[in-house]
Amino acid sequence: MKNLFIAAVSVAVLSACASRPESIAASYVSHEKYSGIDCVQLSTYLSDARAGLQKVSAMQDSKANMDAATVFLALVPASKLTGDHAADVAKFKGEVEAIETAQIRKGCKSAKVA
Repeated sequence: MKNLFIAAVSVAVLSACASRPESIAASYVSHEKYSGIDCVQLSTYLSDARAGLQKVSAMQDSKANMDAATVFLALVPASKLTGDHAADVAKFKGEVEAIETAQIRKGCKSAKVA
C-alpha cells in the first residue's frame, strides 16, 4: 500500500512540472492581423517574434530545469509556486506562424517554404 501511495504522489508531482518549450503548442493568431503590412515590415516583425520566442523559451526551459531539481529535492515543482512561461511561449509561437503565413500569402522572398 505504501508503494502505491508513493507511486501516485510521484506521478502527480511529475505531471505538475513545467513543460519544455518544444512540447508547447502554438496559440492561434490570425495571419489577417498582418495582411496590410509590407514584406520588409513583416520580416522585422518575424525577427522580433522569433527573438521573443527564444527569450521566453529560455525562461521556460529554466523553469522546467528548476522543477526537475526541486522535485528531486523537495517533491514540489517550483513552477507550482512561482508560475511558468508556457502561455508566453504559445503566444510567440502563434505570432511566428501567423507572420510566416502572411509572408507566404504576400509572396515575400524571405517566406518560409514548407
